Amino acid sequence: MPHNGPSDSSEIFDRALRRKRRDRAARRYEGFVREHMLEGIQDRLAAVTRAFGDVLDLGSFGGGFALPGARITRIDAGARFATMAGGIQADEDRHPFPEASFDLVVSVGVLDQINDVPGALALARRALRPDGLFLGAFLGAGTLATLRGAFLKAEAERPAARFHPQIDVRAAGDLLTRAGFALPVADVETLTVRYGSMFSLLHDLRGMAATNLLPGTPPLTRDTLARAAEAFAERADPDGRTAERFEIVYLTGWAPDESQPRPARRGSATTSLAEALRPKQ
Repeated sequence: MPHNGPSDSSEIFDRALRRKRRDRAARRYEGFVREHMLEGIQDRLAAVTRAFGDVLDLGSFGGGFALPGARITRIDAGARFATMAGGIQADEDRHPFPEASFDLVVSVGVLDQINDVPGALALARRALRPDGLFLGAFLGAGTLATLRGAFLKAEAERPAARFHPQIDVRAAGDLLTRAGFALPVADVETLTVRYGSMFSLLHDLRGMAATNLLPGTPPLTRDTLARAAEAFAERADPDGRTAERFEIVYLTGWAPDESQPRPARRGSATTSLAEALRPKQ
């Protein structure tokens, strides 16, 4: 989880380390959380009554997102995942696509690891044609609450920054608006997974490329790991398994277009609320 090495001090995450961790995860990818996200994305897509011809899969992992009949362009920050998906290697907040290239952009499982989330969303909007759709899913605020608590207890005297800052659902909606999306919607769903030990959870996180990318984190010692594992086990249910939460935030937004419904201008109503609520004679 921790690492040492050079990093751009103006950025939250170490880009080079992220590429390395994604390449490592590609060898033994653990995708059950992303598969759950993909199901949620497909459910939202099924509610849209239109066809999409050109699609950008922004942070593709090894693939997984499918849309019959569509041309899907895939990018991933990791070279191995990009190769597995038949795509190109690029950071999600620095991709090269010109304006109005796609009808649909999907981003599943990566927005919580991107240095410039507002920039990535703005790039996604610009890559969309008018009335194009953006669908996103990522791990938001409240994720890994049990593991966080275990490490806080293990390092009570000198806690280290071992967990990423997280985006809550309200802030996620604000980011969509800031990026220029119309009709923005953000909602959250909790996925609970029960583990026999903290080390099983850490194994899954490594396989998801979801471990610590913060620069300058001090190395974990065996004593710290042992104390954290004990604290994690103390939170177990009677059957010896400990519940961990993954809070999945879903985003929906549209590239602006004249055909879209707009909120009524303030003061344009012809009937007052009091008049509307008055009992009819």
